[in-house]
Amino acid sequence: QVQLMESGGGSVQAGGSLKLSCAVSGYAVLASCMAWFRQVQGQAREEVARINLGRGSTYYADFVKGRFTISQDNRNYTLYLQMNSLKPEDTAIYFCAADRRSCSDVERWGYWGLGTQVSVSS
Repeated sequence: QVQLMESGGGSVQAGGSLKLSCAVSGYAVLASCMAWFRQVQGQAREEVARINLGRGSTYYADFVKGRFTISQDNRNYTLYLQMNSLKPEDTAIYFCAADRRSCSDVERWGYWGLGTQVSVSS
């Protein structure tokens, strides 16, 4: 049962924008913390941003600060990642993740989506 489903990936030129969505269903709707990760083939998955769903507090990796914005739509159980000023090095598969624990306690995420490809050309 797929509980997180990403969409919105695609191909853009450098400097462009994309908005990713992550639809939440099933037990994942009980999550307290959600995040976006990305992974380049052959490299480790890295965290991009996370959000505390109750407080709305956010965390961003340094390499996306000022360019990406994580947000939530609690009514529609959807997580977003607005990506602006995209760079070729942002090219990766982007995954959303969720967990019932608070953001300060999460080490291993309970739920993962299947990912959506983002490709940025120079």
